[in-house]
Amino acid sequence: MFGRGRTDPGREQFGPGPQPPVPAQEQRLAEPRVPVQEQRFHEPPAPFDGPRLPEPPAPFDRPRSPEPAEPFQKPRSPEPPVSRQAPPVPEAGPSGPEPRLPAQRSAPTPQPSPDAVLIRRTMAEVGPVADKVTSYFYALLFVRHPDLRPLFPAAMDTQRDRLLKALLTAAEHIDNTPVLVDYLQNLGRGHRKYGTRPEHYPAVGECLIGSLSRFASAIWDAETEAAWVRAYTTISQVMIDAAAADELRAPAWWYAEVVAHDLRTPDIAVITVRPDQPYPFLAGQYTSLETPWWPRIWRHYSFASAPRSDGLLSFHVKAVPAGWVSNALVHRARPGDIIRLGPPAGSMTVDHTTDSGLLCLGGGTGIAPIKALVEDVAEHGERRPVEVFYGARTDHDLYDIDTMLRLQQSHPWLAVRPVVDQRAHLHLPDAVREYGPWNEYDAYLSGPPGMIRSGVDALRAAGIPSDRIRHDSVEELVAAGD
Repeated sequence: MFGRGRTDPGREQFGPGPQPPVPAQEQRLAEPRVPVQEQRFHEPPAPFDGPRLPEPPAPFDRPRSPEPAEPFQKPRSPEPPVSRQAPPVPEAGPSGPEPRLPAQRSAPTPQPSPDAVLIRRTMAEVGPVADKVTSYFYALLFVRHPDLRPLFPAAMDTQRDRLLKALLTAAEHIDNTPVLVDYLQNLGRGHRKYGTRPEHYPAVGECLIGSLSRFASAIWDAETEAAWVRAYTTISQVMIDAAAADELRAPAWWYAEVVAHDLRTPDIAVITVRPDQPYPFLAGQYTSLETPWWPRIWRHYSFASAPRSDGLLSFHVKAVPAGWVSNALVHRARPGDIIRLGPPAGSMTVDHTTDSGLLCLGGGTGIAPIKALVEDVAEHGERRPVEVFYGARTDHDLYDIDTMLRLQQSHPWLAVRPVVDQRAHLHLPDAVREYGPWNEYDAYLSGPPGMIRSGVDALRAAGIPSDRIRHDSVEELVAAGD
């Protein structure tokens, strides 16, 4: 139990459990709001849309290709990690919820490896039946390994599609070792807050192969299975090693008490919390957050300020329709309530070794990390130009414009330009084109995925190289096939 704060009827215990990712501001994932008492789990396959499970055959009793890896034996115990300094990175849940990749990606390998060809071929085959693949996977996992069920949310509605998103991301970068390893290390570190242990990985691999082999049966053969075994064995070991290294330097989660709740509009609140122990992060990053009302359901929110001397953290939260966590934070949370925070993550941070200007695009509550970046530049005493475009659908949505204008008055190097769609009939990326040139600027984008997609296109067209455009939703673009 939380043990502190207000006592509300029906408050549940925290439990480890996977959830996904997405930075910022929960506008991407709308979940049906279901009363807690209705979130009952029935033994599979009842809650799933996938086929019924007559005990499927073991996935590894087929003939092997000449060089198959051993089928999902328990990964080796991680060796003592080398101590190193590293910035915090993103996390994800046991089934790969909404993982994130750094904005800068290396060029794909011209000649894909044989394993990459087979893995991508499998993903293309199962893509049209993704819902059935993921439903069958979880049903198989919970039937064969019922002890793993408590790691997952009571309601699996939004959880089921995240496995495929993670696989698509890994498949795309299977031959790009630096990017893939960084991505998997992020996942491994993030798994800690869900209670994932090394011994859980073989069970997941076994059921993953079982599901893929069933729905890709037209192309499945010994070589394909061996390729997946090799890939998963490597994937799981990278994640296990990353989690072991992270365990030496940081807790799996932090408890934090709500100390202020400022309702800016009927559906937007600025929430300030005090962690129970020091919480290191960088301006522009985000974290995952779990409330006492929806155990094992995590959502991502960006920090709305640079690190403060008093150790307090603030978040901008918009209650979205059917958003479980966002509605709880906006309409139910009060000072004294206790929430949990995952580790800080994200690469949308300022490089203070250069004096390049900053071009910042913030849409809706995406202005939160932009505000943090401005504060970060100010605290470093730099006078580099910072241009902020604050996008909103209506004047009502410019809930933090007064704060941004006060910052502009205090810092002559800062320019803040509100862009209201309904007033100017102009979307944020289009407005950016009217100013510039931007080819000498580093760009930062935060907001809804659609805005980021169009914003990246506009900035590239304006002459900003891709490696100077920073944001934290690349996984959305990967999942969408962009």
